[in-house]
Amino acid sequence: MNVEPIANEILKRAAGAARFVVAIAGPPGAGKSTLSDALAEALVARGEKAAVLPMDGFHMDNAVLEEKGLLPRKGAPETFDVRAFLSTVQAVRANDGEVLVPVFDRSRELAIASARIVAPETRMVLVEGNYLLLDEAPWNKLAGAFDFSIFINPGIEELERRLLKRWYDHGYEEEAAKRKAHGNDIPNAHRVVEHQRRADLVLADF
Repeated sequence: MNVEPIANEILKRAAGAARFVVAIAGPPGAGKSTLSDALAEALVARGEKAAVLPMDGFHMDNAVLEEKGLLPRKGAPETFDVRAFLSTVQAVRANDGEVLVPVFDRSRELAIASARIVAPETRMVLVEGNYLLLDEAPWNKLAGAFDFSIFINPGIEELERRLLKRWYDHGYEEEAAKRKAHGNDIPNAHRVVEHQRRADLVLADF
């Protein structure tokens, strides 16, 4: 997909703004990270300063999830530090100084605190994650936090194919991959698609 029309729309809406915050939401496997990176690259090519802020950095630690009995559901809405994420989005939006944000290290399955900077001169911040538009408490406190929102929904059948392939690529056998996908990822995808707030732009695929 050519991201130039989306970049054009963002630039048009951001005219005159010192900080413009974009939500890129959608179910697991929708292509949010790919779109975020492509848009950031397109905006930088136009002379903008842009940064991607992934929601994944706010995963609860595995030890906390184990204590809560949520480790098998890691990635579900209730397995994130929503309060810290809300505070970070608010700080980014306020643009009153640099904001240090965590980054999720997939190789170690843990979040690294203060691993990336959103600098004051960064005008475009692309916030990327599954639950940015989820119309459930406490995620619905994000309503009004974004200047522009994009929702990607390729459809459940395509998501299932991608999510199964993701686990195959991680070395899981067929039955184990199906358990991972159907036990957590696909229920989360249904939850996102069926309980989302309205987005400014909906994409069928990326």
